[in-house]
Amino acid sequence: MSGSAGVRLITAAAAGATGAGAARLAYSVMNRRPPGGTKQWSRTNHRAEAVTLLEGPAVTAGAIAGLLTQAGLGAMTSSAIGRPGASWRFSAAMALAGAGAAAFGAYDDLAGSGDRRGFGGHLGALRHGELTTGAVKLGGIGATGILSAAVAGGSPADVVINAGLIAGGANLLNLFDLRPGRAIKVAVAAGTLIAASGQSGKTTARAAQAGTMLPPRAALALAAPAGAALALLPEDLGERAMLGDCGANALGAMLGASAAGLPRPARIALLAAIAGLTAASEKVSFTKVIERTPALRWLDMLGRRPARKEPVVSIPAQRQSAMSMTGASTTARSADKTDVPPPEE
Repeated sequence: MSGSAGVRLITAAAAGATGAGAARLAYSVMNRRPPGGTKQWSRTNHRAEAVTLLEGPAVTAGAIAGLLTQAGLGAMTSSAIGRPGASWRFSAAMALAGAGAAAFGAYDDLAGSGDRRGFGGHLGALRHGELTTGAVKLGGIGATGILSAAVAGGSPADVVINAGLIAGGANLLNLFDLRPGRAIKVAVAAGTLIAASGQSGKTTARAAQAGTMLPPRAALALAAPAGAALALLPEDLGERAMLGDCGANALGAMLGASAAGLPRPARIALLAAIAGLTAASEKVSFTKVIERTPALRWLDMLGRRPARKEPVVSIPAQRQSAMSMTGASTTARSADKTDVPPPEE
């Protein structure tokens, strides 16, 4: 391993560890003293059980802390890494994308009613003169995406493409935050693919020729958000907390920002895929597709609480006649029918 590669590996590990530690600390502190009170952040999940939305701000805080650590270490080891300015700008762009998406996502979490969903719902409301919190969020994340893309640098065309990746990534990942752990699993899988693309020498050379800001090892940029998200994955899988719009939008925006340094053809293809999936979500339920696909269902259920089964209690034969007298002809009943079927998307 070369000295430069070793420095990158150490920097990535430090960024990931910082992101994980900061996320756990932020979650613990906010749980003890929730801003605005516990009720403000409490929601009902697909089991009709109460969960907290504080996971979202905690993951965002952890990821940004990790990105700042990455930027600081990159500046101190500039002689080993090379192009420290590019590394710093890339980290700043990711942090800005995450912070902006988290802020507008939290606004929608706390002030939104949930009556309007998807692009169609929010745009339809705008056509009738109604400004929804979701529309404000979409506009805000779009503006933040443009600013973040401008910070990362590149030609005007690249800035437009990169802004689309940031805003599109933020919206798309949020569509997966409907079951425990699903959004984080999708984020980790997507980040792995982006990191693998950035690892190839050919991709790195092409990115350098294009003047983009992707570090030689994309895993460096993704270590912080991945570390923060994985640190709170047990809370998500245990159905004690959820990302909400705040956390899912932030993770998706940072993923989009990390992809902004890939070669232009790859970015255009990725943007087209994001647009296609977003359009499909208006007509197709991702949850139903996952449920019907065995491999996806297995991955989706990995680490989650099993579905609650209703224990059946047999009624003694000598009591059946008594029950029949009161109009009850059933011979078995549920001993614990408290679970609620998951709502449709």
